[in-house]
Amino acid sequence: MRLRPLALAAAALAVLAAAPPAGSPLGIGDPLFPHLGNPGYDVTAYDLAFRYEGRNDRPLEAVTRIDARATDTLRSVNLDFTQGTVHAVTVDGVKAGFTEAGEDLVIRPEHPVRAGARFRVTVRHTSEPLRNDGAGWVRTADGLAMANQADAAHRAFPCNDHPADKARFTFRVTAPRGYTVVANGLPAGEPVDGVWTYRSRHPMATELAQISIGRSAVLTGEGPHGLPLRHVVPAADGKALRPVLTRTAEHLRWMEQRVGRYPFETYGVLAVDAGLGYALETQTLSLFDRSLLARAGAEAYAEGVMVHELAHQWFGDSVTPRRWTDLWLNEGHATWYEALYNDEQGVEPLAERMAVAYAHSDAWRAQGGPPADLRKPSADGKLGIFRPNVYDGSALVLYALRQEIGADAFQRLERAWVSRYADRTAGTADFVALASETAGRDLTGFLEPWLYGERTPAMPGHPDWRPAVPERGGRS
Repeated sequence: MRLRPLALAAAALAVLAAAPPAGSPLGIGDPLFPHLGNPGYDVTAYDLAFRYEGRNDRPLEAVTRIDARATDTLRSVNLDFTQGTVHAVTVDGVKAGFTEAGEDLVIRPEHPVRAGARFRVTVRHTSEPLRNDGAGWVRTADGLAMANQADAAHRAFPCNDHPADKARFTFRVTAPRGYTVVANGLPAGEPVDGVWTYRSRHPMATELAQISIGRSAVLTGEGPHGLPLRHVVPAADGKALRPVLTRTAEHLRWMEQRVGRYPFETYGVLAVDAGLGYALETQTLSLFDRSLLARAGAEAYAEGVMVHELAHQWFGDSVTPRRWTDLWLNEGHATWYEALYNDEQGVEPLAERMAVAYAHSDAWRAQGGPPADLRKPSADGKLGIFRPNVYDGSALVLYALRQEIGADAFQRLERAWVSRYADRTAGTADFVALASETAGRDLTGFLEPWLYGERTPAMPGHPDWRPAVPERGGRS
């Protein structure tokens, strides 16, 4: 993907002329994307302010405030940011120099930030919905929404754009009369002078941030334990989409029976008219294209996808991957619960779906790497990691594990996983360790070939399952 570099405001050029030479893009060393994220600090909170003027093809004026704690002494602070114009930067209220380096905004405070100190960075900038390529701002028929997975949050606002650094968010969006704004979390009161404010009670990865601005209807309801439900849909679709959206309360009850109480303060579906070819588990407000939910006769398929994105609220949102090679823990679990739900609803038998996945698993591993050892994508950009081996190929790992340890132990493991690591990050080694603890025996030797092997191991309980043999000149 081509990304437009930062255009620096004329007022900042004088500052940069006197600054030291430009810095370098940094990263936290993610095995797949080493330049994502930035070392030396931990973000504790984001406060994002955007002004929408009623045109979704024009830049939004924005202010991003970042509260952080330095883990090292910082002479400069790198943020991930691109596709916007930076007007000014301050650190603890004092004007700071800034420059660009790759997709990093490099900030030079007047004085170094000492290790252990808490500090605030304020960036005044534009946020530009330049393209509708499913990354960053997505232009809808009546406004904007966000789709930031895997690394597109920094197209919309400066941030530490890696799921390993979760933080709490406040959103303040100014929009013209007639528009409705919804974001992650709960509203902090009614809109005042066109400013809508939302706050998240739980920490969140940048890839899961969501803001919807549109001429929308908000359908409300109640889930288990009095959980507030809110669905955001194009105003004309409220009546048509209500029947499928009302299934959400039952989906929540179904998930809670299997993994425990829903982990956040609210939930709902955001349906947009944007021609998206996917759904996305943005925290507390999952993103869907309206066409997926509105197609006649597609209710069973839509419900499976709705359960998939709901399951992500536990697996991926509450428990967040420590690095992108841990993606299988997100997508494998969401696919698992989607498949289990479809099995129980009579849509597709679980064993049949897993048998098909097993037949293709060797080919998927050859194309994209084993589930926990993904290959770097080449031509497809960062979205190229979302291959079949992290969906059904990873659900297959969970099926094998349940076959090995039994359904009761597997369910205890699932509940323990989302309880122990709630609001935290966790990785593959953590899952293997907890699985071993739950089963009462070391499962490393069993799980490592499933997670890292080039060939798919034999499936417990199904000695007749075989990988498909690819046709000559083709792929299985």
